[in-house]
Amino acid sequence: MPDATIYDVAKRAGVSITTVSRVLNAPDRVNISTRSRVLDVIDELNFVPKAEAAARARKGTRRIGVLAPFITYPSFVQRLRGVATLADSAYELVIYNVDSSARRDSYLATLPVTRRLDGLLVMALPFGETAAQRLVSNAMDAVLIECSHPAFSSVEIDDEDGGRMVAAYLVERGHRRCAFVGDAVVPDFAIHTSARRLDGYKNELRAAGLMLPPEYIALGPNGLETARQLAHQLFDLPQPPTAVFAPSDTQALGILRAAHERSLRVPEDVAVIGFDDVEIADYIGLTTVRQPLEESGRVAVELLLARLADHRRPVQHVRLPLTLIQRRTA
Repeated sequence: MPDATIYDVAKRAGVSITTVSRVLNAPDRVNISTRSRVLDVIDELNFVPKAEAAARARKGTRRIGVLAPFITYPSFVQRLRGVATLADSAYELVIYNVDSSARRDSYLATLPVTRRLDGLLVMALPFGETAAQRLVSNAMDAVLIECSHPAFSSVEIDDEDGGRMVAAYLVERGHRRCAFVGDAVVPDFAIHTSARRLDGYKNELRAAGLMLPPEYIALGPNGLETARQLAHQLFDLPQPPTAVFAPSDTQALGILRAAHERSLRVPEDVAVIGFDDVEIADYIGLTTVRQPLEESGRVAVELLLARLADHRRPVQHVRLPLTLIQRRTA
């Protein structure tokens, strides 16, 4: 319907205009079934709120949204720094914290419609076809980081290859009892990087003729303290590991703390390797797999700015290299 109004949406959806407004501005305050019905009508009528229609006519809002989980994680902060180096001069950055699949879906449903952003960076948040189609149909340019979709440009790494690199490094240095401390449960709205890194680690050990027995795989909620406790469980084994790989530097720090509490020498008694290479890794001498966090943020915003300047630019999928950084812990 051309020039559909909020009254048209409310009538077709069988709700009040207040409910339509809430769906657009505070979707968490509307139950899922009603929200879905209103959004379906918005899509059907191609409704654009008046204020947002004016913004489109002005050729943009000069704002870029960053949609991400775990925004307090050091890796997020480092990646955001890369985004900010390029975006801050011309665009305001708006951060949207995602702590549930419902919140992710709410943002992806309403942000393209309200059009308070010129573009969107989506970090480590896979999403389905309905959300993808809404972004496309509302001409909301987006770039994905750590996940991919054929309709959008993306920046990724090969998590399995990172795990393989660690295993090959440890085997080359003579380790035969290699363990893993990782994530037991990953929220349904996030990507499973821990599992991917474990798969690569396990496969490379198997290729070298080594097994990764179940007792050498310690999984729990992501965090420094949990990693410390899991490491103690490994060190309690009759034949404790001589090397431990963690899929994040934060978890590696917990393992190092446990080794210190046991008076174990690192790396003589136990080698420890992390993943990410956040800033603190260099300060403490942590051997880790470096993923180019700041570069991934810069590349992602470059791809987005290029699309905002020319919507005809083709979708690009960029895979950044990983590097194993040798320091004193392994």
